[in-house]
Amino acid sequence: MSVRREDDGTTIVLDGHCAVEEAEPLLQFLQATPAACLDWRQCTHLHTAVLQVILAARPQLIGPCGDAWVQRWVASNVL
Repeated sequence: MSVRREDDGTTIVLDGHCAVEEAEPLLQFLQATPAACLDWRQCTHLHTAVLQVILAARPQLIGPCGDAWVQRWVASNVL
């Protein structure tokens, strides 16, 4: 799974290829821990469904997104 919660319980990590199937677990993690930070530095591909969850939840982001397209066209302009 490319979405996981760190042992500290306050950080959610996106790692590698984050496919559409990862949107639901990400949403559940964010709903369970609304103050969680999202570390997306290791994400190499972010499906738009996962991006929509991030845009809706507006978690605090850690680092630049590892997906260069998302970082260049979305994160730097929207988030």
